[in-house]
Amino acid sequence: MVKIRAFKGIRPSAKEAVYVASLPYDVLSTEEARKLGVSNPMSFLHIDKAEIDLSADVSPYDDSVYRKATSNLAEFQEKGWLAKDAKPELYLYQLVMNGRPQTGLVTCTAIDDYVSGAIKKHELTREEKELDRIRHVDVTDANTSPIFLTYRSDELVNEVVDAWIGSHKPVYDFESFHGVKHRIWTVDDADVVRVLTEAFEAIPALYIADGHHRTESAVKVGLKRREEFPDAGADAEFNFFLSVLFPQDQLEILDYNRVVDVPIAADFLDQVALKFDIEKVGKEEYKPAAPNTFGMYLDGSWYGLKVKPEFAGDGVIASLDVSILADQVLTPLFGIEDIRRDDRINFVGGIRGLVELEQLVDAGKYTIAFSMYPPTMDNLLDVADAGEIMPPKSTWFEPKLLSGLFVHDLESK
Repeated sequence: MVKIRAFKGIRPSAKEAVYVASLPYDVLSTEEARKLGVSNPMSFLHIDKAEIDLSADVSPYDDSVYRKATSNLAEFQEKGWLAKDAKPELYLYQLVMNGRPQTGLVTCTAIDDYVSGAIKKHELTREEKELDRIRHVDVTDANTSPIFLTYRSDELVNEVVDAWIGSHKPVYDFESFHGVKHRIWTVDDADVVRVLTEAFEAIPALYIADGHHRTESAVKVGLKRREEFPDAGADAEFNFFLSVLFPQDQLEILDYNRVVDVPIAADFLDQVALKFDIEKVGKEEYKPAAPNTFGMYLDGSWYGLKVKPEFAGDGVIASLDVSILADQVLTPLFGIEDIRRDDRINFVGGIRGLVELEQLVDAGKYTIAFSMYPPTMDNLLDVADAGEIMPPKSTWFEPKLLSGLFVHDLESK
């Protein structure tokens, strides 16, 4: 079973939501965020990436950044751009991209469920990124960005959610980045809140889809608060963190492509041909249409690669396409052993399209690019259920949850 509960959301008014809502802090560089922030003083980036309001020579990890985030959060509330709901509620968050809707339950989940393994992960975290969000949560005393969780679809939850949406108007309804439509409903009926809460008590596990660093950070701050406030009850807000829960059958994983800056040996294609069937495609972008196939962009041309059966990998991890590429190309041919730390490789989310791979290679920033077939949701859940860890940068989810629509106050300062 997992525990969810309603909370007093800190959120914008219906009129201001479209201006406050921003892309997540971790999909934008400081430079990109600064440009968006300059043109929009109400952007939540002033809270989630507060370095944009400081001098360009200030490190994003400087103490002043977290203090600025805290003061900006207070200022947004003083100006009425954000306001705290009077009573605990649940919320529904629907995103529609390319005509495909996905509807999640905005709630608070328990840090104890993460500690016990009822909230399952499939990725490792990087220490510097984790420390950044720990400090952000700790200093602001708030979860400012939601964790994107999923679960195996439940008939009762689906019925309750569909019934609420069918009989209530959304409090937010706007279009934002990449043409995605965002709709929010407040679930303020105590009986419906109880039904949903009890329904999740019968759901055995939640899975982190996106937000491993935010989850680790929220949990560690919560555990820290327990030490600081030993007399606080089990219902203290810091024992819970902000999450949005989506049924897995509504989600789609996009490709997470690779660009690499390495010298290309004269016999490189011959080496690749030992393990892959190769087709030279030419100028037309090659987007893999099935597992065990890859696109490769080199010297202005696209190639289609299909791994030979004996090199396809065996087991829940080794058979993933990201593992096959690493095991058969990146490591043996390029010497890239750890893609989390090797600065010769970078990653491009599928939302940016394959043209970005071409541009990065044609500009000389990288020498070769690979387009990937994405893992499935079943792949992700199977890996997590097996207690395994996916290779880094395996999954790219779209559409992204916007930040600024909900803040969870830890209420400990």
